[in-house]
Amino acid sequence: MPFPSSPRARSGPRRRSLLAAAPAALLVAGCSAESDDSDTGGSRPSAADRARARAARESQDLAARYDAVLAAHPKLTERLRPLQAEVIRHAEAFGATAKASPSSSPSPSPSLSGPGSGATPSVPSPAAAVPVGQKDALAELAAAERRIADARTKALLDAPGELARLLASVAAAGAAHVYLLTEAGR
Repeated sequence: MPFPSSPRARSGPRRRSLLAAAPAALLVAGCSAESDDSDTGGSRPSAADRARARAARESQDLAARYDAVLAAHPKLTERLRPLQAEVIRHAEAFGATAKASPSSSPSPSPSLSGPGSGATPSVPSPAAAVPVGQKDALAELAAAERRIADARTKALLDAPGELARLLASVAAAGAAHVYLLTEAGR
């Protein structure tokens, strides 16, 4: 015996009306997402571009700081040049470009110019006095590396996929630099 159909009226929208309305809803959602991106007018960089430019500047400033320490403490050259070369590669990975710069150090390293400008660096200016003692100079470099690694670790939470992976990788390298500057020399 078949069950009789329910004589009560259906409440809510029918399947056909939902299927007909779905493409329109997607179109509206697509247009509103598109308009969010176009509100900036293309003149303002995205959050990812700003994070990338900031990371490039921080690496540039850190490389310049290495230059200042190397100029003040030439005996540290063998120990610091590989770390500085890595910092320069990090800046390039974030979009900075290498170009020759006049340097007072005996073996000049490339200066980097990055995409964007205007943010306050998280590394002390290279013009800041380098500590007289080698241990103090190394400790200052380690502190700068630690600050940058911590900042990058925080920034990767809001970064899109590929940039987040790059930030995580460079932050890990910065943590290794901290170890090499502090523990490995003891």
